Amino acid sequence: MASPDRETPALPRAPGGGRLTRAPGDRSRARVLEHAAALATLEGLDGVSIARIAAATGMPKSSVYVLFGSKQELQLATIDAARANFIRHVVTPVIATTPPGRNRLQRLCDDYLTYVEQRIFPGGCFFVIASAEMGGRHGQVRDRVALYQGQWRQLLSETARQAHAAHELAPGTDPDQLAFELGALLAGSGLAAVLHDDNTLIDRARQAVHARLDGRNGATTG
Repeated sequence: MASPDRETPALPRAPGGGRLTRAPGDRSRARVLEHAAALATLEGLDGVSIARIAAATGMPKSSVYVLFGSKQELQLATIDAARANFIRHVVTPVIATTPPGRNRLQRLCDDYLTYVEQRIFPGGCFFVIASAEMGGRHGQVRDRVALYQGQWRQLLSETARQAHAAHELAPGTDPDQLAFELGALLAGSGLAAVLHDDNTLIDRARQAVHARLDGRNGATTG
């Protein structure tokens, strides 16, 4: 969701989302989006509607409508807010403190697992859940989810390539394959940990990440 050695990019505006608001409106918007992102991890993005969010927050439907204008704009803003949350908890602390390479890749994985372990969102990783829901669909909501999920995959790949270029990975390691395997491991273990309410699965995932980065059971080029 951001690239190594570059500042975290600004969130793109959702189409039609450029309306100006005063500070009280900003606070109301932030409150709505916090509830909406959490709700989406439990009921899906389809469950994020003006009526549903009004009920969850106790705000009048008319107030939610004034802030967002439509269900789609609310959903797009929710996705943007979830991305900002993920960057704040997972990406920025690692990029700011850990040089490019193997250690950065390991920390990205570890911090992702901590993010799920702490249940920042009650249903787990927003983007894993949204990706499963939006797969095979069309439209702006699906495209926004795909964009941000692709940025996370790209970050893992770029970081693995940096580790490979610095000769920090086991000989013969394919960095793109490594990044793919790590991404799949993180997503799958996070889903399982939430489904079974079992954070020992997070510990197992950490062990698997460390073993993979140490070159055990590693994918190699042909």
